[in-house]
This record gives sequence, C-alpha cells and structure tokens, in this order.
Amino acid sequence: MFLNQFLFLAAALFCIGIYGVLARRNGVLVLMSIELILNSVNINLVAFGAFHQHIGGQVFALFIIAVAAAEVGVGLAIVLLIYRNRRSIDVAEANLLKG
Repeated sequence: MFLNQFLFLAAALFCIGIYGVLARRNGVLVLMSIELILNSVNINLVAFGAFHQHIGGQVFALFIIAVAAAEVGVGLAIVLLIYRNRRSIDVAEANLLKG
C-alpha cells in the first residue's frame, strides 16, 4: 500500500472528527469525535514512520494513545458531572456550572 492511501484515510477521519466537534452538542459524541481526531494523527505518525523506516512514529502513537485514555477518563467524569447537575449532557449547558 502507498503512503497517500493512509494519508487520505487520516484526512477523512480528521475531517469527520472536526465536523463532530463543531456540529454536535452531545458531550459523549464530542469526546468520540476527539478520539477520531487523535486516531487520524496516530495513522499519520505510523504511516510516516513506516515510510521512513523509523520507529519514532510508533512510539509517539503509543504516547498519544496513553494521553487519549486519560482524556477519556477525565472527559467522561465531566460529562457525568454535567448530567448529575442538569439531567442533560448538552455541552451548551456546561457554562451553567460556573460558581
């Protein structure tokens, strides 16, 4: 397979993720869209690493996976807090949680 096929896949995932972040109001769907963006970055890193025969891209991809796992944990905790206080996971209501 060629490098440009992986780059087109990553670009498509990135665009879908950006659309999901900008268009969705549901907190869980926004988190899923952020995960799509991070996965597209991982595809790019691994593809360029394999193209240049360096392991650095795969190492950075593993770091991004670890950061994404932490981000999901914190993000879901915030979404649960919003739901507990407002009975909705609409991110437009998140500014109402200010003290």
